[in-house]
Amino acid sequence: MYGMKMSSTFSKTVKVNVNVPRIASLSSRPTASEVLTAYLIQCNEPPWTSYFVKYSSVKDDQFGMSNFNWMVGRSNYQILRTGCFPYIKYHCSKKEKEDLQVSDKFMRAVKVVNLGIPCLLYGLAATQLIRHTEIVHTTKGPVKIYFLLPEHKGSRY
Repeated sequence: MYGMKMSSTFSKTVKVNVNVPRIASLSSRPTASEVLTAYLIQCNEPPWTSYFVKYSSVKDDQFGMSNFNWMVGRSNYQILRTGCFPYIKYHCSKKEKEDLQVSDKFMRAVKVVNLGIPCLLYGLAATQLIRHTEIVHTTKGPVKIYFLLPEHKGSRY
């Protein structure tokens, strides 16, 4: 009898876990990774870019990722990413793929040790310093992204 209860409970748990991705895909907001990819494609794979996106505009599917490689078309980008409420900040540089695991863990550790306070202050300052916006077209509709200054598309610096 006990084995039957365990089996029944287990099957319910599996069923819930199987349906989670389906529920997530019904969201009206695109994922942060879709916005990242769409913007890099929209700009014809630029040498670099740096932008903010509001947490409220996306589903944060890259939570906890601070430094990582991201392939778009034929290009690899090294991404520096941080949450800076009310935004997520992305700095993207087109570079060869490297092992960024140590760097990623180090950056996460620094954020934890600092209790995220510098990131919060950066986000609050950004709300006053942002001077330019652009629209990224995603499968879930347009998303506004923010820049401290307008970028010269295709410039190396």
